[in-house]
Amino acid sequence: MNLQDLRTLLDYHYWARDRMLAALSPLSQEEYTRELGSSFTSVQDTLGHVYSAEWAWHQRWTGASPASPLPRETFPDVATVRRLWEKTEADVRGFTEGLGETGIEQEFEYKTLAGDPGSSVFWHMLQHVVNHGSYHRGQLTTMLRQLGHQAPESMDLIRFYRTRR
Repeated sequence: MNLQDLRTLLDYHYWARDRMLAALSPLSQEEYTRELGSSFTSVQDTLGHVYSAEWAWHQRWTGASPASPLPRETFPDVATVRRLWEKTEADVRGFTEGLGETGIEQEFEYKTLAGDPGSSVFWHMLQHVVNHGSYHRGQLTTMLRQLGHQAPESMDLIRFYRTRR
């Protein structure tokens, strides 16, 4: 893995995020918070989880280890999540660039939300952030269908590569 590969993964991650947020934007408040019986009960909780996890990883990279995810009230609507995530995107991209080619091999020590010690190589953690987002975007797609809304435009990695050609 090299720095350019990580840039490409981040480009994909945020491209797919934007497609998902566009599909979620038409939801009513009732639909956004409706319990649907998934891993996280609602669109609000699932979207909040994905964002909160990315925020927590960035916090760990900068020396803080959050003891809990961000509270549900942080995510009252899709527009708020978009604003928060755009700032975090800039932070993640800036941090990644600041590490440079050799810095992406750096190992970071942190505590999990449960307080257990952890240690991982940066590029492994960043790949995890992207993979974690993909997993939960699939759940959000199912939730949109359950709510009778259109699924987002394709978020497949190969579609992303095709759009870049």
